[in-house]
Amino acid sequence: MTARKIDHERLDRIVRDARKTREGRESGYRERALKIYPWVCGRCSREFSHKTLNQLTVHHRDHNHQNNPPDGSNWELLCIYCHENEHARMGDALEATIQPKSVEPAKHQPFADLQERLKRR
Repeated sequence: MTARKIDHERLDRIVRDARKTREGRESGYRERALKIYPWVCGRCSREFSHKTLNQLTVHHRDHNHQNNPPDGSNWELLCIYCHENEHARMGDALEATIQPKSVEPAKHQPFADLQERLKRR
């Protein structure tokens, strides 16, 4: 247990305000993107209706959520599955370039004594 007393009301208020801000920001460019582009996933070509529109997301091509030009040139509509896949691919690529994994060479030599074994036969 920490010595500090946790102010749950304050934390709840901070989270609530952050969500409200995010939703307001998203609703602005999301609404514009839905007016500009057809309701089709840019990757899998799945079509959406009013009933399923909540599964269509706006992807920022340059991954900068503050870059929202009025012509929508930084956006593409992706279904939730393709959007998740896109971010996972970008995350994997970024991780590989920033922190290349060091791989130690194998130390086990399974055929080191092969010639000796063959001579015994």
